[in-house]
Amino acid sequence: MTASPGLRSRLAPQLPITAVLLLLWGFFVLTAPATFLSRYIYVSFMTTIPFVAIVAMGMTLVVVAGEMDLSFASNMAMSGFLFAVVTRATGSPLAGLAAGLAVGAGIGLINGLVVVGTGVPSIVVTIGFDFLWRGCVMLLSGGLAVALPFVRGLPAASLFVGRAGGTVPAQFLWAAGLAVVTAVFLHRTAWGDTLRFIGDNREAARMMGLPVARARVGVFALLGLMSAFSGILACLELANWWPTQGEGYLLLVFASVFIGGTSVYGGSGSVWGTMAGTAVIGMIEAGVVSAGWSGFWTRFVHGLVLVFSVSFYALAARRRRTRGVDVR
Repeated sequence: MTASPGLRSRLAPQLPITAVLLLLWGFFVLTAPATFLSRYIYVSFMTTIPFVAIVAMGMTLVVVAGEMDLSFASNMAMSGFLFAVVTRATGSPLAGLAAGLAVGAGIGLINGLVVVGTGVPSIVVTIGFDFLWRGCVMLLSGGLAVALPFVRGLPAASLFVGRAGGTVPAQFLWAAGLAVVTAVFLHRTAWGDTLRFIGDNREAARMMGLPVARARVGVFALLGLMSAFSGILACLELANWWPTQGEGYLLLVFASVFIGGTSVYGGSGSVWGTMAGTAVIGMIEAGVVSAGWSGFWTRFVHGLVLVFSVSFYALAARRRRTRGVDVR
């Protein structure tokens, strides 16, 4: 049985990042077999990578729509702070979860409304909001961490960051479930088609009667919600909120999205590509150290892979346009 031309055209863009992931894994298995043939490294990956992956899924939708959001890291800190404060006040992680998610979605909604309402490029608006939200959370917290030691062992905490079967981190299962939902949303719904149309040609989408403004605001709100969820999971995993939460995620999230093949110009992207990109980024850091190299090589390799990937996808897209092939 052979795949149909339509199916082949959909799978083709996923092959490069899948090949990179497998080659990288094979390289680290050869150079650091004691680490990469042990199950512990994969449990570690399943513990830490989901925090980046969940935000990267939301960012994929934003970039597909032709937008950028540089404020998600501050959103993680702000939402995590509200989660920690409410959880400490009520003793209920679920009450904290509701507060944190509401704040995260609200921040994303505000970002989207300002971007759409003012017409200022989203990259500029969200740089400003990144400073604003970070400043707010530092003022509210006084720059002090919020410890949550009592959440360890609570059923609500175990639901989100416990260990299924005593081994598999629950946050990995949440990230996998969200990946399936996001993939269905992006690739199998009219809203997904709308986002791609908007990212490809916003004016043409508006002339076709598509809800451009509502869709653009919606993806910012959705990214805000997913950023908040990631921040809350990180708080639960560490039983602590800290003022610099999210600051190290900026490069990792964007690298995951673009290494995964999402177009920097909007209009195309895939959830599988982003998930594979997240795994590549997460594997590089552990692999470089396990192979006996200096940790300073990590950023170098991250940058090398990112530049190579973005250049490769740009050239491939140009070639497809020249041949008149539309692959989404």
